[in-house]
Amino acid sequence: MIPTIEADPHHYAGAVTSTALLTDHYELTMLQAALAGGTAGRRSVFELFGRRLPGGRRYGVVAGVGRALDAIEAFRFDEPTLAALDGVVDAPTLAWLARFRFSGDVWGYAEGEAYFPQSPVLLVESSFAEAVLLETVLLSIYNHDSAIATAASRMTLAAGERPCIEMGSRRTHEEAAVAAARAAYVAGFAASSNLAARARYGVPSTGTSAHSFTLLHDTERDAFRAQVDSLGVGTTLLVDTYDVAEAVRLGVEVAGPELGAVRIDSGDLGMLASRVRAQLDDLGATSTRIIVTSDLDEFAIGSLAAAPVDGYGVGTQLVTGSGHPTCGFVYKLVSREGEGGQMVPVAKRSTEKTSVGGRKYALRRRDPAGVAEAEVIGIGAEPATDDTDRPLLVPLVRGGEVVGRESLQAARDRHAAAIAELPLAAHSLIKADPAIPTLFEGAAR
Repeated sequence: MIPTIEADPHHYAGAVTSTALLTDHYELTMLQAALAGGTAGRRSVFELFGRRLPGGRRYGVVAGVGRALDAIEAFRFDEPTLAALDGVVDAPTLAWLARFRFSGDVWGYAEGEAYFPQSPVLLVESSFAEAVLLETVLLSIYNHDSAIATAASRMTLAAGERPCIEMGSRRTHEEAAVAAARAAYVAGFAASSNLAARARYGVPSTGTSAHSFTLLHDTERDAFRAQVDSLGVGTTLLVDTYDVAEAVRLGVEVAGPELGAVRIDSGDLGMLASRVRAQLDDLGATSTRIIVTSDLDEFAIGSLAAAPVDGYGVGTQLVTGSGHPTCGFVYKLVSREGEGGQMVPVAKRSTEKTSVGGRKYALRRRDPAGVAEAEVIGIGAEPATDDTDRPLLVPLVRGGEVVGRESLQAARDRHAAAIAELPLAAHSLIKADPAIPTLFEGAAR
């Protein structure tokens, strides 16, 4: 049984040091030039979106919203941070940065929500100076966390009712591992091996032993006896260090028929699971579960659907986005203040990297049965709605104050609901077009 622990919605914000240097050099040189040219204070709208879904996937999952809000709150230029910028920008810019506090508004898709090509996942409304400084850190968080959550969502769909456990910490950067565990939990994973994710975000943690524990002992029986004596008969024994069948026999002999689970980490997992299930049943351990690990991805998990497997441990493929470690999100200026004070749509026009100008609004159009039919994006005004449509943009920051922070459980619940309302085609792992089309309403500029 995986333990449940409560997540504090204010979990980690107070412990984060300044995030202001998690940015690119040119963000600050743009700021300096805009300050000198008198355009830094122009009201602006920046939009974070993806032009396409990676790898022919049917949908994407928004994750990292809570981490992004923490990063905005911690985006401060204290004395050590300013000292690190010596030689990067001039003295007037440093003086401006010393007073910096984000004072604008942020709207976005709530954490756990599904997204599609051109979805306005995040909108930042403020002065140009304030919004441009946040570009890199927001892209870094959203591109990573949403890539992990999208992969995790596909894996949990393939797994069905069987739980998935995140265990990829040793396959990525130590801080990326914490963020990956959080994102996977949003997308339906039951637990993580990562203790920092437990401490910071309330992600349930689980784990028992590795092959080294078995190899430490003179015999496999001694290793199993030590583990069972310490952790109880409900523990999970790793049975593929030597001979799987012999290990299963020893495990049941040591723990009895109430042995919690066995884990298989190598070989033909489907074949071995079938053999182990038959052996466990013959030994009277009919309630002992079988957990499989070993470089699983959503396709491997799907191939094991008919095997007598009770849960999956997923590492490398999860923390690398199962082949797509980024979502390809970009952050573009789509509207800015004109000479007369009015907001003017602006857009990039270069080949294959075009953007759509204008402040966006978004809703999920659904049929009378509640099944999603389209992603509808209004340009400059909210699109026409009816009772079955669902608005997607929610306030995250108002006047510089975070208003959209929520628990991970709320994000998990939202993810489950968002995936449930997609058409059945979204559940397929076969490469194809997005599950629903993206439609624009209003004049694209």
